[in-house]
Amino acid sequence: MIHWYPGHMTKAMRMIEENLRLVDIIVYVLDARAPYSCINPNFESMIARLPVIYAVNKAELGDKKRIADWIEYLSTDKRRAVALSATTSKSAMPILGLIRTLCGEKIEKYRSKGVRTTIKCMVLGVPNTGKSTIINNLCGSGKTVTGNKAGVTRGKQWVRVNDTLEVLDTPGTLYPKLSDQRIARRLAYIGSIRDEILDGYELACSLAEELHNLHSDCLASRYKVSATDGADYIEGIARARGYLLRGGEADIERAAIALIDDFRKGKLGNITLDDVSECI
Repeated sequence: MIHWYPGHMTKAMRMIEENLRLVDIIVYVLDARAPYSCINPNFESMIARLPVIYAVNKAELGDKKRIADWIEYLSTDKRRAVALSATTSKSAMPILGLIRTLCGEKIEKYRSKGVRTTIKCMVLGVPNTGKSTIINNLCGSGKTVTGNKAGVTRGKQWVRVNDTLEVLDTPGTLYPKLSDQRIARRLAYIGSIRDEILDGYELACSLAEELHNLHSDCLASRYKVSATDGADYIEGIARARGYLLRGGEADIERAAIALIDDFRKGKLGNITLDDVSECI
C-alpha cells in the first residue's frame, strides 16, 4: 500500500483554505502523464465558487491525443484547461489570457470606475507537477524555488507577475487517504510521492505491467525485452543492460530504478496513463 501524507501537508491544507477567500481564480496544475490522478478531491468543495484554469503541464512528455481529450473534458462553464510545457520560455503565457477571460467581469467592473484592479490567483497541485516552474515562466524569471522532486515548496509565496496579477504559490498537497491504489501508483510513477518511502522494485514491476497493457512496444523498443509480467520485464531489462550482480544474478533493483527514471524523463515515448474513459 502506498501512503504518504507528511505533517507539513496538513498545515498546507489549512493555509490554502484560509487564503482562498483572498483570491479571484485558481490555477490548478496537473501532470500531463496522469491528469486525473493529480486532481485532489479534497479541493473540490473548497474551490467550487471560483473559476479554475487547469494547467496540464509537462505536455512534452504526454500523449497528444489523450491530452487533447483531457483539455476538452476539463473545460466546462467557469473552468478552462490548457496544455503547456513550463520549462519552455513563455509557454505559460496562455494562462494570462484565460485569467483575463474568466475574471473579465471583475476587471470590467473596476475599469468602468476608472480603477485598475489586481487579480489574485492561487496555484494548486500535488507535489512535483511544476507549480513553481509555471509561476517563474509567467514572471520571466526565477522568483520561486523549484526542484525535480516532491516536497520542495513548503510555505506560501506571493509573487507579483505584473501590475495587475499576483500569484500565490502553495506547497504540493496529496489527499490524506490514497484509497485508490491505482491513482497512488501513478502519482508515484511521476514523482509526486517521495521515492524514499516506496518499494522501487514493486513500483517498477507495476509500471512495466501498465506500460505493457498501454504501450508494450515502448518497452520492446527501448530495452529489446519481451515479457508478460512486471517481474520478467525488470529481470529482462537488467540482463539487456548488463546490470548483473556477482554470479550473474540480475540486479533487479538497478533495473527498477532505470525503468522509472526512463519513464520520468520521457525516454519511453509520449505517454499519458490516465484516460478520460476511466472517469466517465
